[in-house]
Amino acid sequence: MGRTSRRIDDPLWKAVLEQTFVHFLQFMFPEADGVFDFSRPFDYLDKEFESLFPPEANGKGVRYVDKLVKVFLKEGGEQFVLCHIEVQSSKSNGDLAKRMFQYFYRISDRYKVPVTAIAILADGNKSYRPRVYIQQFMGTTLRYDFNSYKILDQDESALRANANPFSVVVLTALLAILHKNITDAQLKDIKHDLYEEMMAREMDKQTRQGLYDFLAYYVSFDNQDSLIIFEQELKEKLGRSNTMGTREYLLDKAEKQGIEKGKVEGEREKAIAIALEFKKMGLPVVDIAKGTGLSVEDIEKL
Repeated sequence: MGRTSRRIDDPLWKAVLEQTFVHFLQFMFPEADGVFDFSRPFDYLDKEFESLFPPEANGKGVRYVDKLVKVFLKEGGEQFVLCHIEVQSSKSNGDLAKRMFQYFYRISDRYKVPVTAIAILADGNKSYRPRVYIQQFMGTTLRYDFNSYKILDQDESALRANANPFSVVVLTALLAILHKNITDAQLKDIKHDLYEEMMAREMDKQTRQGLYDFLAYYVSFDNQDSLIIFEQELKEKLGRSNTMGTREYLLDKAEKQGIEKGKVEGEREKAIAIALEFKKMGLPVVDIAKGTGLSVEDIEKL
C-alpha cells in the first residue's frame, strides 16, 4: 500500500552538508573556486550558532536545519556562510525572512565578519518562496536580501546532467517532494536510481558515504525490512559490502543526537541506543530483542 506521508529525516541535512561542503559551495556559487580558499579547512560553528539562537522550548514541530560555517577567502580574509534549510511544508509560521535577518545581524555583530546566507526551501508549496525582509516606518526603510534556493523549482534532467556530487542531494530532496504517495517497492527503485547517480560522479570516500547515507535514509520506508532488502541488493550488485548498514547507521545517528562515544560504556548501552531508534520506527518488540540481544522487558521499558 502507498502512504500519504513518509517520514523525512531532517537532521541528515547537517551531516551531508559537512561531508559535501566544497561541492555545496561550488554548486550554489559558480564563482566559488575563485573566491574561497579550499586548501584551508572549514570551521563548523554549530555550538556557536546554538549559543546565539538557543532552540525554542515550544519548537517541537518546527522543521528546519541551520548550519553556520567559517570559510577562508583566497584574498586572505574570513567569511561566514549560513545555510538554512526549510523542510517539508512547515513554512515555520511564515517568518523565515525575519529569522534570516535576525541570523544575519546577530552573527555580524558577534563576529564582525561578512556573512552570506542561503535558504534552501525543501517544502512542497509552490507559492512559498521568501527571499527578502523589509521593515519600514516613517521614512526609515531596512531591506535584507538573501539567497533563496527552491528545490521544487529545479529541473530533474539538469540535476542528472550535473557532475557536481551535491546535485544528488538536491535530486534526492526533489524526488522526495514529487513522489510522496508511493509504495515501498517504488521507493526502493528510486533509491537504486539515486545510488546509480551517485556512483556516476567522482568524489572521495567520505563524500560518497555522506551521499549514500542521505539517499538511503532521508526518506524512510514504511516497512523497515525494505531498507534491509535495499542494502542487500546493493551488496549483491557490487559483489561486496561497502554500505554503512542499518545497525551502524542507527548507532551513528544515536551518537550524533547526543549519545557520544565516550559516554557509551559497553555493549548494553550501544544496544539500548539502537533499540530506541528501532522502537521509534515501529518495529515489533520481539524483532528488536532478537537484533539487539536485549530482553523484551527491557525494550518495553524504554
